[in-house]
Formats: sequence, structure tokens, C-alpha cells
Amino acid sequence: MSCSLLEFCRLQELKTVRDLLFKSQESDPEDERSHTENELSWDTSDWESTWDGDAKEEESTTATKVEDRDTEQSGPWMQECVLSLSPCSDLLVVAHKHKAVFLSAKWLTDGSGKEEMTLATTWSGTLSTEEGESVSSVICVPLASQKRSSTGRPDWTCVVVGFTSGYVRFYTENGVLLLAQLLQEDKVLRLKCRTYEIPRHPGVTEQPEELSILYPAALVTIDGFSLFQSLRACRNQVARAAAAGSDVIQPPPLAYKKWALQEMDSIVDHSSVGIMTLCVFDQMKNASILGGFHASVKGNPPAMSQYVTVGAGPYTGFYYAVEGSSQPLLSHVAMAVASKLTSALFNAASGWLGWNKNKNEDEAVQKQKPKVEPATPLGIRFGLPDSRRHGESICLSPCNTLAGVTDDFGRVTLLDLVRGIAIRMWKGYRDAQLGWLQVPEERVDREFSPSVARPKRHALFLVIYAPRRGILEVWAMQQGPRVGAFTVGKHCRLLYAGYRLMGVNSVTSQGWQLHTQQVCLLDPTTGALRTVNVPFHLALSDKKSERAKDMHLMKKITTLLRSRDIKPDVLENEARSVLLDIKHPAIKKQALESLLSAKDAPVSCLTNVTRALSETLKQQPPEEVDGALHQLCSSQLKLLQLYVDIQELHSAEESQASSDSLEGFEEELSRVASTLQSYAQLTSKPSVSFAQDSPDSPLSAQAFLSQIECTVDGELKINEKSNAEWKKLGNFLFWGCLCGKSPIHKVCGTLQQAGISPQQLLSLLLSVWLQREKEVLQNSAVTVRQLHTLLLSLSDMKGAIEDSWDPQSVSPWWQQVRSTCIQTNNAAAALLAALVTHRAAKASIAARADSKLQSEWEAVSLELEQWVVCVRQLEDVLVLQTLLLVPPPQGAAGGAAAHCSIKVLLEGGTGGIADSVSKWVFRQNMAPEKLREIVLKRNADDSGEEAEQKAGGDPEEKGRSQADTDSTAELLTAVCLRFPQSLSPDLLFAHSSWEYVVQWNKDPEEGRYLSWAVEHLKLISSPHIQLGISTMMWSTFIVKRFSTAAFLMEKVGKAPKDRLCRRDVGMGDKAMTSFLGSCVQLLQILMEADSAVEEVSAPELSVEEVWCGADGPASIAELALDQRGVHFPLVQHHFLLASLLHVAMTFSLRVKPLSLFDSKGKNAFFRDLTTIQLMPSGDMDPGLISLRQEFLMRALVGWVQAIDDVASTPSTPLPATGPTADWWPSLCLELGVLLQVNPDILQRHLVCELYNQGLDVRAEEMMLEVEDKDVLGSQLLVLTGQRLCYSLLHSQSQTQAAMELLARLPPTLCTWLKAMDPSELRCPMVPLAQTSRLVGRLIEMLPENHAQYSLALHLLEAVDVLTTED
Repeated sequence: MSCSLLEFCRLQELKTVRDLLFKSQESDPEDERSHTENELSWDTSDWESTWDGDAKEEESTTATKVEDRDTEQSGPWMQECVLSLSPCSDLLVVAHKHKAVFLSAKWLTDGSGKEEMTLATTWSGTLSTEEGESVSSVICVPLASQKRSSTGRPDWTCVVVGFTSGYVRFYTENGVLLLAQLLQEDKVLRLKCRTYEIPRHPGVTEQPEELSILYPAALVTIDGFSLFQSLRACRNQVARAAAAGSDVIQPPPLAYKKWALQEMDSIVDHSSVGIMTLCVFDQMKNASILGGFHASVKGNPPAMSQYVTVGAGPYTGFYYAVEGSSQPLLSHVAMAVASKLTSALFNAASGWLGWNKNKNEDEAVQKQKPKVEPATPLGIRFGLPDSRRHGESICLSPCNTLAGVTDDFGRVTLLDLVRGIAIRMWKGYRDAQLGWLQVPEERVDREFSPSVARPKRHALFLVIYAPRRGILEVWAMQQGPRVGAFTVGKHCRLLYAGYRLMGVNSVTSQGWQLHTQQVCLLDPTTGALRTVNVPFHLALSDKKSERAKDMHLMKKITTLLRSRDIKPDVLENEARSVLLDIKHPAIKKQALESLLSAKDAPVSCLTNVTRALSETLKQQPPEEVDGALHQLCSSQLKLLQLYVDIQELHSAEESQASSDSLEGFEEELSRVASTLQSYAQLTSKPSVSFAQDSPDSPLSAQAFLSQIECTVDGELKINEKSNAEWKKLGNFLFWGCLCGKSPIHKVCGTLQQAGISPQQLLSLLLSVWLQREKEVLQNSAVTVRQLHTLLLSLSDMKGAIEDSWDPQSVSPWWQQVRSTCIQTNNAAAALLAALVTHRAAKASIAARADSKLQSEWEAVSLELEQWVVCVRQLEDVLVLQTLLLVPPPQGAAGGAAAHCSIKVLLEGGTGGIADSVSKWVFRQNMAPEKLREIVLKRNADDSGEEAEQKAGGDPEEKGRSQADTDSTAELLTAVCLRFPQSLSPDLLFAHSSWEYVVQWNKDPEEGRYLSWAVEHLKLISSPHIQLGISTMMWSTFIVKRFSTAAFLMEKVGKAPKDRLCRRDVGMGDKAMTSFLGSCVQLLQILMEADSAVEEVSAPELSVEEVWCGADGPASIAELALDQRGVHFPLVQHHFLLASLLHVAMTFSLRVKPLSLFDSKGKNAFFRDLTTIQLMPSGDMDPGLISLRQEFLMRALVGWVQAIDDVASTPSTPLPATGPTADWWPSLCLELGVLLQVNPDILQRHLVCELYNQGLDVRAEEMMLEVEDKDVLGSQLLVLTGQRLCYSLLHSQSQTQAAMELLARLPPTLCTWLKAMDPSELRCPMVPLAQTSRLVGRLIEMLPENHAQYSLALHLLEAVDVLTTED
């Protein structure tokens, strides 16, 4: 570990800050650049000549890198500004002359999702209120929160600003003025603050908090507690006044002391060291020097406040103010509060005399300056005289015993403030900026005895920034070396506060974690804020600290392991020497662990280095050897040897294949041979994977060591860190054996000698077998035999099968294999493993029975019965998984193929299998008719045995005879035969229906999903299941959107537009039309199922015998059978509303659907269908009936207009769906009956509209159903007159014969024709033959005694004449 510069924050909008501060001072870039070069051309003396070359090189490098003009100018302009950063790094103040910019912390997220802190401008403006004054000094003081729940973060930050006029003003983070004080009519040179620090040692005096203000001839110190209370009161008053405009409450006055520092020519900076008490010897020494030999000495040494100043004549001055020699002065506070009417702020003196002043009095008060109290003289005690040297700044250390001083000679002097002497000096640091770092010791608990309590040590470092050289250095105190150096820019600013939170004491700070930065470097070219990180051990002497040396060696070995081009022998030698040189056992152990985890270190290197370290430990006395380190060496050597042995066995040329015979195994596989081949084809498709994830990638020694640990007993235990690492380890141990390339018995013997438990080895073997399913299926003849041999070898290991195993119980050893096969998704590999293990278990049990000289029939049957059930379940899962792997057609919805296992199906409950198949049906985009055809084909098969034999027949013949769709249908048939109860037609249709409605609920725009859900629902033969599914579907998914659609249409009074439908219902207008049509069908199914439910008994649901152990949620069919019956009139009531909504949306009609019902009808809507509601009864209000009749007539008109575009002759069939479907008239007539509207009126209206549209043939068909022929005849007589009027009077092609005919017509008929309005006809251009046929129909319908019968005869005569002339 070494020093480092860590970026923790970044400034935003640097150019904006510059523009805000220098808006009126835009200068030429060339002049500014030449000015910068003149600044850097400083005079070099002998001791500075060594740095001259470096400075020029760095200047040229910087000039090459920085190209942007604003970036080039960002450095010099910031050197002219006054900067202050809060110790909490959450507020930065940049001021220049009378302007200032406040930047506050904000957290931003970059593109990669990483959060970073930035400083962004939150306030900018002018701070000066007096004419000609400018900012001379700024500090940011965070104030602690007084809440008990506070954890150390500041409540708010106060910005203290000193001006050239002598004023000191206090602002909030938002630029609101709180206080203004004029303590001296002179320029404020420097503001400094001291906050509370917890004493690290019992004898150290607690220092009070204070704010010190330096003037050229005076020093003012403000008590921290008084200032804290005043600032809190003023801030509360400003907030209260801004909110309600209340009267000003006078805050407590500030308590301060003012000293006139004498006997020093000029002062430019100061440090308030704090209260100190002299020891008795120093007190006697000072008394004898001042008073002579006979001077009297007081018994108790007085407490004094020490002040150290820098400047000239003398170069450094030490002042001591005895406590009690000067009484604190009380100053009236000038407050500025925000007006409740405007956002402007009053001037600093506007609040002195309260609010109740008029304007003239305020202006008079503003012209008066406050009274300035005289200063108390304070003589210098002693100093460091140097007539030519002028001090520039002083920086006090956190421990208050040291201070760094810079001067105009380019020196940095280290002062011992206790003794008052200079103890060190650095040269070559012109214009240097100083800061201090106090670093606590990193405690390592294992290095210390718990009985010994040592105080925590701190190391002190001085940070020096030399801007002329662009270098930042870190020096250890007091005479320590330089521990760090960084090349930085030449225009940076070193920001060191030297204080923390104000308002903290020993009680409130208990348990606080103060998040403060000690030293920060601001780079104005990039806006980066970086902090210096220094490890504690760099302060220790390299010659005396073994730990520092060990840390250096640790760093050396870390660097060595990171280098990529190092040779293995060099790495081995270097690592061995470094490990042997490290003294501390803990660090030595850490170094060995780093070496063992290095990726590129060869195995031989690891073995030799670990062996050398182990031999070294053996040569040491036993009491000096660290037990943990010795245990680590021995265990790692054992693991490395095991790794090498296994690797050699796998790479040996003497490979052997298993000679075990598996008689009858192929016969067992013949039942699912075709399914295995289909499964292999579906899983062998190429896929993308990363090289490092490949199972063929070799296992490194480091990964091997990280997964296996050695216990205290010497046995090896494998750690299951992750599934991928577990599979890699198993692949390393057993894949060579499974392929027949490695000697199985030697490998198993080596693993047994190593002490690995057979249970973990069995788990590793099964993980490899299941993971590499594709390779296993490609070469199943070899891998199956090798697996059988491996299982027998592992079973023979000690601890595999206990000798005390009760034959009447299940063996834990074989149960482990079954558990793995039950949980895996690799169905084919699991089935092969189960078949092989079944045979191995049978052989093992038989051998045990022979050894005991008795036949344990019960034990054999109990264990093998478990295997029979497991094998049958795995066969079922294989067939089902093969079906689920069938890829969906291109463009179909649905994600990746679902995976199933015995565990998943059992946990899915009795409906888990049907649920899996229904999800597959959805992925396949299979239409309900196609699914019904496959299911009916399954039921039409002669017998289940023949169909199953067909499913397991020769795969080549089946592949040649069947296409892809047929093979998919055959797979589905095979699955249904495997699960005759779980996949009965009703259950499959019920789950498919539910799956489609669930998918529709996810994407309501896909109206086809809901339509197919209803179609699947129609296919269910059991009315009980049909009723329950419909009820659940309605209450769960439909009724909410249905009610929203009804209320929306009621609100707008017509079929809503697409935007409104999407906003309220969540779907477009077309999808909403389809949705309402599906609602009509669903409610119709509900009514039909409710009517048929009493005629048929409820079905009994059952599952296959091997799947009786299913324990999970109830299936959809079970839930459906548990549903309560519905109230038929309420369902019919909703069916009526759904039909009206569907009609309105289909033909875009204007209607308020709920207004077509009375209050009882409205209240009954959207209630639970299983409840009994108060329904409308008796005759309806004639007004409502009239509205209903008008709506249905408009619906019939809409249908007539829609079919006119499709076909004008009845020979052309109408489509089955959409607005042109042929069932709309019958639906309207049915609705008319339910709505108490006379259906004959609707029938007559439909006939008239068809004639009006020119669809005479369809009108003649509909005319047969009309009962009141007289009224229809009168209506059609008018329509005939309109047609004849158009032909005779309004046609563009009027013939002479037509005019002559018009003249021959009887006057009554002629007058009647002229009164007709043919514009009411939507299709006036009708052939005369159709009109003649219509008049003939009229003669037949009208009785001879009808009033208009003669008119009909005249019309017939006129039409005949026209037809004859044409």
C-alpha cells in the first residue's frame, strides 16, 4: 500500500462559474496567456536550478495536452479567486471581488449506472453592500444537527465572508444574509475556525470552539457557542419571516475578544492554537526571566490562549493572552431577514431598529456605521526574528503542536509551537500551499493479545503543494522522509479546512461518524476534487518496523504476481525468497494465499514454494510455529498432490473401457427410443456460449484449491460455492472416466485415499452426467456402461452404503440419485441415469442378500419399487419435455421453451401438467380448431396400446412419413396418452382457455387471445367446468375493463375514439370492439352452461397413479368446480348491456348505454354474478322503450350500409365476423324482445332500409317475416314513389317518352309524385325491373279496400309503361 490521489467529486459548469465572476472583465486570451507566462518566469537561485528542467518539461507537456481555450484559461482565473470548501465536501464557495458563486453537492448516475458526486451551482450573485468593498476571505462552517437521531452529518452550512471594508457577514447555503458585523474598520485578512475535537489522551485540554478574524492591527476571536446559537436563531427567524412575516426576535449577542497585536511590523496570517497551561518549571523560568531573582511564583499556573502570527519584523510572533485579563465584549447583532412580500433581502443594517420604521428613518440608520469597540493591547512574548524574510501563511496541525509556515524566500518552515522553535525547513517551494493529514492506525486484532489494551495511534503528515513545479508531496512528521509525490497541474488549489463541525461537544458526538475530508486538491482544468490517501505504516521507520517491511514484501509479491511476462522459474525463486523473508505469520499466510490464488502461477511453482515454506516451519521450534500457517501449508500440499495425480491419470495412455454387461438395457430403452431421438434432435441445435463457460475448459489448480478444503481430521470437504464451479470440478474428476479415456478404478481409489466423502463424489458425478447431456446422448453406448461401472465403484467405497442399513427402509445412497433425477431438467440424461442406477441398485442389493445368506424379498421390493415409480415418472417427463422443446412457428408469441422436471410437476399440483401443455399451446399459436382436431383424433384411436406402440415405433419410418406439423401433433398425442387423466380434453381446453385469457390480460391489444380463450371455453363438454371457468374469467379479468368501457361510453355519449379507449380501458378502439364481442360470447356461454348444469352430474377429476403424490395448488378445473352458481337473470342483464356496447362500437353509434335502463337496471350492473340482485320487472317506461327502439333501428341502418359494400346479391355469402356478418339482424331482433321493443317494427324498418339501399332481393327475403303487411305496404308505397319521382323528375337523362308519360298521368298521381323527396333514398339509381317487382309486391300486400290501393295501381301502370319503353 502506498500514497494515492483519489477523485471523489467533480465540479460542473466551470465555464459558467468563470463567466459569473468575470462577466465584466473579459480580457484578451493572448494577454492572459502572456500574463501567465510572466508569472511563471520566476527567478531561480542555486537551490532551485535542479527543478528548472522539470518545470519546463511539465509546461510543454501540459500545453500539448490541453487544447481548449477555456481550459487553458481556467487555471489563472481561479488563482485570483478566494476559495473555501466545507470539511464535509458538500459546499464550495468561489468569490472574486464583490461576486460569489456557491456550488452544492449533487449525486448523478452515469451511463454505466455508477453514482458519482458532483458540485453544481446553486446560487450566484453579489455579496458586497458597501461601496467599493470586495471579498477578502471566505470559510464554510458546517453546523451540527441538534437532533438525537443525527449520525454526524451537518444540519446546514454557514458561509462566513470577510470584506475589505472590515465587515464580516454570515450567509446560508442559498445566499441569504443572516448576520453582519463590523468589528474593525480595516481589511479582513484571514478567517479561521476551530471546532471541538475529542481528546486522544487524558491529559490533553479540551479546546473551545471559536472563530478568529485577523485584521492588519487587530485579532478578533468569537466564542463558538455564542456564534452557534446566534446563527441558529437568525436562520430560524429568516425562515419564519419568509413564511409569515412575523416580527424580529432579537438573537443573543455575540461574545468576542479583540486584541491589538503589538511589537510586530506587519501581520498577514495567524493561527489560534488554543488554551494551554504551562508546567511548573516553565512558569518558574518565565518568572525569573521577567522579574529577576526575587520574583514571586504563583501556585497555580494561569491558563493562556496562544496565538501565532506570521509576517515581518519579526518573521513569526508568539502571543499569549492570560484567561481573565480581558472581559468579553457583547456586540449587537445586525440581522437581515427576507420580506414576506418580496424575495429581495434587506441590507445588513435594515433590521437594527426593528420592522416598524419608515423609509427615511431606515435610510438614516443605514448611513450610520456601528460603534467599533477598542482593542485590548497584547504584547508579543517572543518571535523568530529574520529581517529579510517575510512570512506568507501559517497552517496549524490537527494536534495543535506543529505548524507549517511559508515565506517569500520559497521555504517551508516547520515550527514546534510548544518550544517556540523552528525544527525543520524545506526549500524550493515558492508560493507553496500547505495542509495536514492525521491518519489513524489500522488495527489488526489478531496481532494483539485481547488482554492488552493499547490506545489507537495516529500518524501526522504534512502535505505541500508547489504550484511552480506542479507537484504535490507528502512528508512524514517530524523528521520523517517524503512518503509520496504526485505530478499535478500548476494551477491547482490545495484546500485544507483544519476544522470539522461546529456545535459538537463530548456528549452529542458519542457514536458519530464524522464524514469529513482533511486535504483536497482542486484541479481547475478538469474540475476534479481529489483527496490524499496515506497508509499509517508509512509513518513508521523502515529500519525498526518489521510490519512495514513485511507490508513492503507483500506489495512486492503482489506486483510479481500481476506481471504477465515473468518466467515460471523466476516467479518460483522470487516468491520463495519473499515468503521466507516475511516475519509476521499473518502476513506470511496472506502472501501464501495470494500466491495460491494467482491465475498464471504453474502447479510446480505452487508445490515447490509451499513445500519449501512447510520445511522451514518444521525446522523451527514447535512453540514458535503458527498453527494456522502450518495447517495451511500441509493441507494445500495435499490438495496440490491430489490435483497432479488426477491430472496424470486423465492424461495417461492406458485408458480402459468398461467391460460391464448391461443385458436387457436396450429393451428397456425401446419404450422411449423414438422420443429420445426426437429429444436429442431438439436439444442439439447450436447455441451461443462463452469460451470460459465451456465444460471442456481445463480446471486450473487455483480453482481446484478454492473449492476443496482440508478439515482438522485430514479429510477433504468440497465447498459448493456456485453451480458453475461445482460442475467444472465434477467435469475435471469424472468426464474422462465417462468417455472411457481414464481408468475408473484408479481414479476412484485415488479419490478414496484423499478422504473425499463418496456422497460428494456421487453428487459431482451426477452433475457432470446431467450437464453434458448432449455428449452423453451422442455416445450413449459407451457412457452408459462407464456410468454403471462408476456407480458400482463408488458404492463399494467405505461410507457409501452403511452396513447397518435396514433392508426394510429406503437406502440414503440410492435416494440421493433419485433426488437428483427428480430435481433436474435434463430429462433424457436423468432417465438414462435412473435406468443404470436401477440396475446397479438391484445388483448391490442382491450381493448384500447373498452375503447374508438369506433372501430379503421385502427390502428388494421396497427399494426397487421406488425405482420403478421414478423410471415411469422420468419417461413421462421425457415425452412431455420433448413436446415442450418443439420450437414455435416463426412470428409466434412466447419466450424460451419451458423446462419441466418431476419436482416441478409434483409441486405444480394436479393441474401442473395441463398448465405446461397449455403454455406450449400458446407458444405454438395453435388455433382451438387444430387442438380439437388432435384431441378428437386421440380419442378416435382404437386402443391406447396401439397408439403408444405407434409413438414408440421405428423413428426412421415415422420421420419419412410425417411432416413437421404431423410430428408435432403426434408428439402431443403421445403426451396425452401418457397422461390420460391429467390431459383429458376438458382439462386441456380449460387450461388453454385460462392461459389465453392470462396472456390477453398482459397485452389487451391482442384481442385474438381473448377470442381464442372463449373458443377454447366452448370446446369444454362439461357444463360444470365451463360454468366455473367462465365465472372466474369474468370476475378476474373481464368485469373491471367491461365496466370501465361502459362508463366511458356513457360519459362521451357515443363510441369513444382510440385515444380515450387507450387512456381509460387500456386498449385501442378496434381492440375494444373485439373485447366487447368476446364479452357477449362469454356471457352467452355462461347462460347456456347454467341452463345445462342441472342435467349433467359434476365430473370426477383424477390423476395417474404414479403422479398421485402431487402436492401443490389446485388446478383450474378444481377451482372451477368449487365456484358458486350464477344468477341467470343477472347474467342475462349483463349480456344485454354487452350486446348494446358491442353494437354501438361496431357501427359507431351515438348512445348512452346505461341510460337505456331504469334505476334498478343500473344498480344491478357489475355486481357479482353469483348474487341475487333486484332486477327490472313489468312494463318499462314508454320513453325508455322509444330510446331503445331508436337505437336498434340505427343499428340496423348501420348494418345495411355495411353490407352494401360487400355484396348486393344474396348469392354472395356474408362473412361470419365483423360488422357485415349475417347474424346482426337476428341479434337486434333478439335484443328487441329483451328490451320490450316490438320486433315487427324493427323487421319492417329493416325491410325499408334494405329497399332504400337498393338491396331489393335481400329485402324480399326479410319481408316474409313481417306480420303487419298493411303498414309495410304503406311505407314501401312512399319509397316506390320516391324512386319513380327520381326517374321522372330528377334524373339527368330524362327521355321524351318519360315527359309524355308524366303528362298522361292522372293529376292526383302527378301531384303525389311531385310531393315526393327522392333525396331520402341512399340508392336512387335502381333498375326499373326491381321497382316494377316492388310495385307488384305492393299490389299483393295491400287489400283492395285500402285507401292507397288505387294509387298503387296507377304506379304499377306507370312503371310498366316506362319498362316497356326502355
